[in-house]
Amino acid sequence: MSFFRPSINYYTSVSRHVRNSNILSTLLYNKLYNPIFIHNVLIKSNFPKFISSSSSSSSLQRTKKFRNFIFGTTGIIGGILFLEYYFDSRSLIHKYVILPILTTVTDAEKSHKFAVWAGKWKLTPKDRIPDDDKLAVTVFGKKITNPICLAAGFDKNGEAIDALFDLGFGYVEIGSVTPEPQPGNPKPRVFRLTHDKAIINRYGFNSDGHKMVEIRLRDRLRRFVLHKARLLQETFSLIKSSSLDDSLLLSDSLGINRSLKEGKLLAINLGKNKWSDPNSVDDYIKGIKRLGCYADILVINVSSPNTPGLRDLQRKEIFQKLLNEVVIARNELSNPRPALLVKIAPDLSDKELSDIADAVIRSNVDGIIVSNTTISRPETLQSGGLINEIGGLSGPPLKPLALNTLQKMYKLTKGKITLIGCGGISNAKDALEYAKAGATLVQLYTSLSYDGAGKVREIKDELIKDLKDQKWSDIIGNE
Repeated sequence: MSFFRPSINYYTSVSRHVRNSNILSTLLYNKLYNPIFIHNVLIKSNFPKFISSSSSSSSLQRTKKFRNFIFGTTGIIGGILFLEYYFDSRSLIHKYVILPILTTVTDAEKSHKFAVWAGKWKLTPKDRIPDDDKLAVTVFGKKITNPICLAAGFDKNGEAIDALFDLGFGYVEIGSVTPEPQPGNPKPRVFRLTHDKAIINRYGFNSDGHKMVEIRLRDRLRRFVLHKARLLQETFSLIKSSSLDDSLLLSDSLGINRSLKEGKLLAINLGKNKWSDPNSVDDYIKGIKRLGCYADILVINVSSPNTPGLRDLQRKEIFQKLLNEVVIARNELSNPRPALLVKIAPDLSDKELSDIADAVIRSNVDGIIVSNTTISRPETLQSGGLINEIGGLSGPPLKPLALNTLQKMYKLTKGKITLIGCGGISNAKDALEYAKAGATLVQLYTSLSYDGAGKVREIKDELIKDLKDQKWSDIIGNE
């Protein structure tokens, strides 16, 4: 290892130098999108003459040396690109190379599946820069290192949790998870509105179900506990039985959040099966009881537009009953109990928002996520016939509607309820607008699809500059 480390440091420094000078992105763009570049390099620049040992070398020798030169150069460039990709989430490669390739050769759903697969096998980049103290915020009694969070919908089945935290999120939300496995709606069901940097989806709660997601969460917890137990020899006997209670006991004794990451939170979004009684809360109760012990936060999703009848749960009488019952179920969990949130739609009337605010306050729910995708289609959309696809719209076109809903909800709850803003957040300016409107945390997802893995670090860097002498916590609700 002592021999290998200098090599990594060397290539990392080289790749950063290249990136900073913008040579790398130009080179890659030319190679990928301008085939004439190859001809100019190999023919007009007389590369064969450059690699020839002498003017009298045989054709075979020249061919062999040229081949070795190409293979060697390709290997070096490939190594630099990999290091650039893997060790620096801010690299231009993610936005200008990886994403264009994926969007060119795959549709939106296949790109999504590939991203989850890459995260599952730890092939995604990492944000290795510690978060600035001015981004820290305390929420639900826990301090997290930054307020930028991943919305539900990306990792529906808990397959890539650690990789997503490595991108730099302060909070990762998996799901929605339904009690029984279900395939969701027929394909195609995800559409890129490229001109609007937006997405329409009608996934329909495709889920592996509680059992499979619980297996993944339990295995992740046990791997963590085994690792910690080996470091703390005196506690190793505690987990020999591999019982869930013992694993949770050890993680709690170490003062670690259920995310298993210091200064980070894990949320699990709970949904309903398509065939369940529309007015029943049983599916949510099952989710709380089965998955609650693995979460710092549980989210009750009553606002997806892609499950028939689901949004009806936001009606006053049904909504109050639902909240009362899920709070009781949450309170029956062992300590530390997860915070309980509800995720609402952006398409609600002022009267409906007022009813929701009253119900949330009366039931002692901990917070509200504002908002889910919208079924409306703003007149500003420029992506042609795709805008007529059925499903929920996300991305920048959703922002005005979601932000307006957040502002109203903050006034209705008088700042007594924790609000999380979600909808069209693409940069620090968007995040700050949501914070000033009352959001303690902000969530994003669609902007990752268009700007790549470096988006989280980019927003955090912008926030540090824009906040100047202030802290994130100073601006919440100070519109």
